[in-house]
Amino acid sequence: MQEVYQLSDPDKRKLRFLYEHSSIDTRHSVLEDFNLPADARTFLPATNSQSFPSLEQRMAIYNREAVKVSEEAIKDCIAGWISPSDITHLITVSCTGMSAPGLDLQLMRTMEMPTDIFRTSVNFMGCYAAIHALKLAKMICDGAPDAKVVIVATELCTLHFQETFTEDNAASSLLFADGAAAVLVSGKHSGNGLKLQGFYSQVAQKGEADMAWELSSKGFLMTLSGYIPQLISEDISQLVASAVSANNIQQEDITHWCVHPGGKRILDLIQQQLKLAAGTLDDSRAVLSRYGNMSSPTILFVLKEILHKLKDQPANIMGMAFGPGLTMETFIATRS
Repeated sequence: MQEVYQLSDPDKRKLRFLYEHSSIDTRHSVLEDFNLPADARTFLPATNSQSFPSLEQRMAIYNREAVKVSEEAIKDCIAGWISPSDITHLITVSCTGMSAPGLDLQLMRTMEMPTDIFRTSVNFMGCYAAIHALKLAKMICDGAPDAKVVIVATELCTLHFQETFTEDNAASSLLFADGAAAVLVSGKHSGNGLKLQGFYSQVAQKGEADMAWELSSKGFLMTLSGYIPQLISEDISQLVASAVSANNIQQEDITHWCVHPGGKRILDLIQQQLKLAAGTLDDSRAVLSRYGNMSSPTILFVLKEILHKLKDQPANIMGMAFGPGLTMETFIATRS
């Protein structure tokens, strides 16, 4: 970022401070540019005389790369459970790329899914979108017990690196990363899976202007106010109280917290406001450290961390994620 923006020494120091305090050690991108010297880049301009990629160029990369990581995630998810031909419903989730025909049809073709498969897409909802997709999957399975629903959440955030060095662009470029995650949801319980018990959502309209994601000819533009952690912390206690009440449990009944790691400060304030014990959000912090914020797949990465440690134990898991609006989505998943 220092090289591309040709920052002054004071701005370099500011940026270095932000990186060092992000709690992010590594992130991933489908672009090779971030590992290459300037003269070898193909996406980011090597000199001031070169232009940044257009929206069309960014979407061309998305259309080429998103299907690859999505297919890999789905294969990893369903291995040992079902084959692609058994999938009855496909839900694709993304806010970093769109086209028609889109990712759903690409996956149907490359993975040889049934041509009469039920398809739908959750687009442009941001970091909480995977929870919305889980909600849709549960509604499908409640009405069709034999359904085998696959959700794949895929985001290529790094495609939207912006030309102008602003506070929003710097924050989003150091925080967001690429990733994909898939989930199999069935109406019939088997193995050590979780039961999706219920969902609860709430919109804090006072934060509507503080988190936004908009289209532009230069790529997708992120607005990411420094007030977001404070806005979330102000409403989190009431959100959790309403969510557990809607599911007829108490906060004390929650055994695991699956919190979207929107940033280090957000996690710190949530832990403080909810009076959670030290270590409660370690799974969220581990995902943030290893992958950064991948938008919609991130909450599923955290859930996978929890499942790996959970093994055969019973659990009441509360998941929550935040996105444009300011929207806060939650779910309760259980295993007895």
